[in-house]
Amino acid sequence: MRLTETADVWWKNAVIYCLDVETFFDTDGDGRGDLRGVCQRIDHLAELGVTCLWLMPFYPTPDRDDGYDIADFYGVDQRLGTHGDLVELITLARDRGIRVIADLVVNHTSDKHPWFQSARASRESPYRGWYVWRDEPPPDADKGIVFPGQETSLWQYDEEAGQYYLHRFRKFQPDLDIANREVREEIERVVGFWSELGLSGFRVDAVPFLIDTAGAEDAAALPDPHDYLRDLRAFLQRRHGDSILLGEVNLPYPDVRRFFGDEDGDELTMCFDFIGMQRLYLSLARNDPAELVKALRERPDPPEEAQWGTFVRNHDELTLDKLSEDERQEVFDAFGSEKEMQIYGRGLRRRLPPMLGNDQARLRMVYSLLFSLPGTPVLFYGEEIGMGENLAAEDRHAVRTPMQWTADPSGGFSTADPSRLPAPMVEGELGPENVNVAAQRRDPESLFNWMKLLIRRYRECPELSWGSCTILETGVQSVFAHRSDYEDGTIVAVHNFAAEAVRVSLAVAGSAIGLRAIDLLENNGTTDVGDDGALSLELRPYGCRWLRIVHPGDRYLV
Repeated sequence: MRLTETADVWWKNAVIYCLDVETFFDTDGDGRGDLRGVCQRIDHLAELGVTCLWLMPFYPTPDRDDGYDIADFYGVDQRLGTHGDLVELITLARDRGIRVIADLVVNHTSDKHPWFQSARASRESPYRGWYVWRDEPPPDADKGIVFPGQETSLWQYDEEAGQYYLHRFRKFQPDLDIANREVREEIERVVGFWSELGLSGFRVDAVPFLIDTAGAEDAAALPDPHDYLRDLRAFLQRRHGDSILLGEVNLPYPDVRRFFGDEDGDELTMCFDFIGMQRLYLSLARNDPAELVKALRERPDPPEEAQWGTFVRNHDELTLDKLSEDERQEVFDAFGSEKEMQIYGRGLRRRLPPMLGNDQARLRMVYSLLFSLPGTPVLFYGEEIGMGENLAAEDRHAVRTPMQWTADPSGGFSTADPSRLPAPMVEGELGPENVNVAAQRRDPESLFNWMKLLIRRYRECPELSWGSCTILETGVQSVFAHRSDYEDGTIVAVHNFAAEAVRVSLAVAGSAIGLRAIDLLENNGTTDVGDDGALSLELRPYGCRWLRIVHPGDRYLV
């Protein structure tokens, strides 16, 4: 039996959709989205074609970092619902062929967590060793700060404890000591608990920080930190063999490859492709795909049953930290020249539509890329309808605005007074009166229906997720083309990064007679392939084409 005929590796061709419960849909009128709201809108995800729902943190929290400051790893924030509501959501999703994963944020806790409250109260506390303490901060305490301008040191003095504690992130998020065996065992219990409630895996937050033991006094004597990832993966696989660990690892490619583990893939199941994302934006800024091509050629192959997670936008800032200063400035100049659009000096707090001037052809080309490039596509809520940002919101909240369901002033998100919403609504051209689910569902030419088509074709074409990728020469600087081959099937995808129409000739096969190219995105039109294996195509400004190469007598779905 081929791997494609089993459900064991469902992540290889999944469509992952990330949402924040708090900003998705409010059912009780308190201004805050809730788990019951996600339940009521689960058919929207099913209609879109989503196969995996990723929930941002729903745990009890003081909410100083949008839920990433967790005060109870086993709880559900009462403002969002109950454990029963979560189980109901998982059940409803499963009935529609959608798996549910959740954020695993165990690099740190909230400083309000009972573990930290106990740890700071006494050096004899059983939780004292669960955090990293020092009498004096090290000389390099200001190196590697994640939030420049908000923090000045990685170490914070605690009056009650009489010592400094390590915090890779904000000072109200003290780091757990992963070198402590009891901490590692507790994390396994957390993973086991939520797995038993029905989660199909976890998106693991800040993985390099999670396994970094540099803050420990005896770090040099500790085992390889990657051993812990292997142990965690093995634990999860013993409990539920088809569960995944999707890792946030924003490092250069050779370093990221280590986080997949050995050739059998015994650490993270998937890693986000941050390098490819950043190179994509540089290519968009230049109207030239060369930087994206460079990233694809440099990207190491994951183990056979692992996968890269590809994305255009995620829930944080659009980080450009792996670009050079000059390259980053190019992207800033093209897509976020105003200081209020930038964040931490390394990224943008914008969504794609306003960055591209809401150019629908260009938007469609970018999402065509997302679903045709090798990897598992990950969407952030609202991308399917082309939501924008609200720069009046603080920090990363600019892109975490309420979901726009209808043309109502609050986008059909909530009946509460707008002042009670978790973030201000998007305004202007991309506000709910112009961009919403209800209107786009009825419009066959909408971005929503384009995304549905892309997802349907992606799911119908195992070549895209399982196949080997070959970059094709186009002879045109603005055109990117690649072919994906799997077993006897071949898909060719072609994308024009320029605002001018072009004609290209591609060598898509060796010498062969009777080959045809079936257009998968435009009414299944047919183009003959020359006897020399060359295919001639016209591309509109920012045009994109997906073509299945068909031999005489082949049977095909689309």
